[in-house]
Amino acid sequence: MKLKKTLAASAAVILVLAAGTVLATPASPKAPAAAATVLEYKMPANRALTYQSKSEESQIMEVQGQSMDTTTTGASTFTFKAKGPKEKNLLLGVSIDEMSASVAGPQGDMSPDMAPLKGKSFDMVLSPLGAEVDVTGAEALTYAIAGESRNLSSGFKMFFPDLPGKPVKIGDTWPSTDGTEEKTGSMTIKIDLQNVNTLEGFETIDGMECARISTQVTGTITGSGNQGGMDLTFAGTTKGKSVWHFAVKEGIFIKQTSESTSEMSIDVAAAGMTIPVNQTSKSEVKLTGKQ
Repeated sequence: MKLKKTLAASAAVILVLAAGTVLATPASPKAPAAAATVLEYKMPANRALTYQSKSEESQIMEVQGQSMDTTTTGASTFTFKAKGPKEKNLLLGVSIDEMSASVAGPQGDMSPDMAPLKGKSFDMVLSPLGAEVDVTGAEALTYAIAGESRNLSSGFKMFFPDLPGKPVKIGDTWPSTDGTEEKTGSMTIKIDLQNVNTLEGFETIDGMECARISTQVTGTITGSGNQGGMDLTFAGTTKGKSVWHFAVKEGIFIKQTSESTSEMSIDVAAAGMTIPVNQTSKSEVKLTGKQ
């Protein structure tokens, strides 16, 4: 029973950490423009962008012949407000408008209390090509899940899709990488992602001409820690696809839908066993307001 409780708590942590980043049916792509397109984030001072994010994750692992299922759902609303340039990058103030999460596992309801995060804020630095240069301010925004302290930095480290840094035409591809390392009181889990982005076409959304981009994702998940007096080691792979839209003239990230699957294992040295873990996730992010 102690082993099952330990793994249940670990499962909740993995599930939240390893979920794919975040469904309307798109219009047919327009004919390609003759010239290549330049994509760049544009955040003039005082511009404010509000996004809604929703996610669903399901995880199954077999422990001593018994299936242990964990389901997580999350929803949040947050606003980025431009504070002007910071050297060659963009300084953004981020405010948490709403945030909630539900975690149901073998030990029952393990949902964290996210209410204290409402109204909290921090500053981050974004490059014109979408690199999250600095999100350390989010580390101060904490909550607890399965007895472990967590913070919001990991989600914002991979929020904005990466742009190519060169003019692109329909059919062009470019690589990008994402990654995050989450440390709790007793555990460290690292996610490294390799992305291949493809410009598929152009669509008009809310009067804005948008690039439609698909991203194929592959990655690795590694980690180690100790729970309940037991040393645990995590290893796995993940793959998925996302489709996202970027307003070309305005320089604004508009929306993204993502789906992913992960195959992992938990090595429990003291028990002499390795536990297989399978996970599926889907998420959606969309712009709901701009000033």
